[in-house]
Amino acid sequence: MFFPLRDNNPRNTVPVVTIALIVINCLVFFRRLTFGVDDSSLMIETFALIPARTVAFFAGEQVTVSQALLPFITSMFLHGGWMHLIGNMWFLWIFGDNIEDRVGHIRYVLLYLGCGLAGSLAHLVSDSASTVPTVGASGAIAGVLGAYLITYPRAKVLTLLFLFFFITTVEIPAFLFLIGWFALQIFNGMISLGPEGQLGGGVAWFAHLGGFLAGVPLMLWARSGRPERASAGV
Repeated sequence: MFFPLRDNNPRNTVPVVTIALIVINCLVFFRRLTFGVDDSSLMIETFALIPARTVAFFAGEQVTVSQALLPFITSMFLHGGWMHLIGNMWFLWIFGDNIEDRVGHIRYVLLYLGCGLAGSLAHLVSDSASTVPTVGASGAIAGVLGAYLITYPRAKVLTLLFLFFFITTVEIPAFLFLIGWFALQIFNGMISLGPEGQLGGGVAWFAHLGGFLAGVPLMLWARSGRPERASAGV
């Protein structure tokens, strides 16, 4: 198991969008904590992506447009628990600031949302009959990782490694870290398709894969026409 601690890639601008996204996600999470059980469940039911509900909408059943389509956006700002939130926001902070710095605030927002939508679509296709509410920014953040991979492959990521009972830190190229992360998502995604998939903790692995893959072409678009900058990742 591995976990990023920081990268060595400097930035030239303040990552205001990345900070705003982190703040919004945290505020939504803390707000849900103030609700009672019933209201919290209603919030998830209303704003989470439920694949079967979206499929029912396109099949002509009595599902409203807002119930079927709005969650593609709102589900990105909901999280199931503390570790889910902290893990996502930590990855966003480490990798998102450099992508925002490279493409600018507006294009970064579009890239982030586009990757989130791609992740949700991938999850919908992979598990269209699911009635389990899907929440989290993982698809969007996975897209940021894909964007980072093709933009700063030689940047170094200080990584915390867990090797059985041995724990250490090592600085590795971003390329190796992100390819390793992507391979892990593929492995878990394949397992989730099998009979033992229900034991996988309910993680939308294909949302991660869809978001990551979308991050590559969206980054190629977002950085087009923008000047290169000197950095540790170039």
